[in-house]
Amino acid sequence: MRILLAEDEPALCDQVKAALSAEGHAVDIARDGEEAGHLGATEPYDLIILDIGLPLRDGLSVLKEWRAIGVATPVLILTARGSWSEKVDGLDAGADDYMTKPFHMAELAARVRVLIRRRAGWTRPVFERGDVTLDLRSGRATKAGMVVDLTQQELAVLSYLVHNAGRMISRTELSEHIYEYDRDRDSNTIAVFVARLRKKLGAELIVTSRGRGYMIDGPG
Repeated sequence: MRILLAEDEPALCDQVKAALSAEGHAVDIARDGEEAGHLGATEPYDLIILDIGLPLRDGLSVLKEWRAIGVATPVLILTARGSWSEKVDGLDAGADDYMTKPFHMAELAARVRVLIRRRAGWTRPVFERGDVTLDLRSGRATKAGMVVDLTQQELAVLSYLVHNAGRMISRTELSEHIYEYDRDRDSNTIAVFVARLRKKLGAELIVTSRGRGYMIDGPG
């Protein structure tokens, strides 16, 4: 899944990006409110982590603008310790959750997973189809009870298809959600990742529609 991190503290940016990248997420970083506002309004993110105290433009005004123009991406706001009024203002402006600095990376990662699952309509943290399972908390995939080793790119593709189960996803959309902003997005490589997933997890898991894309069947 693709995440925008709007934060101006370099050390914190590095820590958060490392933690989320380790879970298979593609993370873009905006260092100020102007950049955050532009990226959040023009790029297809699955989640935005937004610091309220950004330079050039404060996070709260950026959030209000996103909601005013119809950006529905889930937003997790970061606030300074004790700034309860910022939490209230952020939630009233359209934020979905908040965390107070300093925080534990494990908790941030957990909140990110919950918000992404909630947006996709998943109430359970484990996806199951036939003898295939994917634990959305750990990224651990199994087939017939045996752990399947997946590369970061394969996990990213599988996770996006799972979170959008029941909907046909084009190669272009997949490439927009598994690569960072400044990475080359070759949609042809998506076919390679899907072929590897079908080989590892079974050809029947991912439906391929020529010229349209890929889909994992929804609940039913």
